[in-house]
Amino acid sequence: MPGHLALVGGAEWRAGCDFDRDLLEAAGTDEVLVLPTASAYEHPDRTVEAAARWFEGLGARVAGVPVLTRRDALDGSLAERLAAARFVYLGGGSPMHLRSVLKDSPVWDALVGAWEAGAVVAATGAGAMVLCDPLVDPRGGALTLGLGLVAPMAVIPHHDTWSEDKEKRTLKIAPPSLPVAGVDERTALIRSPEGTWRSAGAGEVTVYLAGKPAGLDALP
Repeated sequence: MPGHLALVGGAEWRAGCDFDRDLLEAAGTDEVLVLPTASAYEHPDRTVEAAARWFEGLGARVAGVPVLTRRDALDGSLAERLAAARFVYLGGGSPMHLRSVLKDSPVWDALVGAWEAGAVVAATGAGAMVLCDPLVDPRGGALTLGLGLVAPMAVIPHHDTWSEDKEKRTLKIAPPSLPVAGVDERTALIRSPEGTWRSAGAGEVTVYLAGKPAGLDALP
């Protein structure tokens, strides 16, 4: 049975994100592995440091896993670290870079294997977008190929601050059967091991189906 999956709308690791405490408990560990891949060109060290400050307050420690390039994603030793993890958190940044680095790599296979074996996987912003398939292209709202840990489903993070024009474009081109979840900042859309969904955090989650609001039960 897979572990919990948390798709976070951004503005992570701060007040309002109390769902992280529940995810730690579900993981049964005090160590969180953070992948700053999406922020590879925007001070990835700061991503790890921000996570470390937050989780220290929750009684846990953070270890950064330096998967920044395609070469890193092919590194067997980094893949082994992820395969043994109980809680993995993907940071935000560029979804296109994150996808190109992880796609069809040993690191990605290890992450999926850990999740399928019961590890908790959380992803914020770009990470939340990329774990789904299709992926919402933040440059204009079009749909493109995601990594597909959960599918068919698309996520719009930062939903409370997202461009209205881009959202309209996404909903217009989305197939009628494709659920699109808008997740506010400091908010998580969480899938249980049994496959049920719930929202948690400071904001709201809005699910659309055929361009109209739908419930969480529309999600795969």
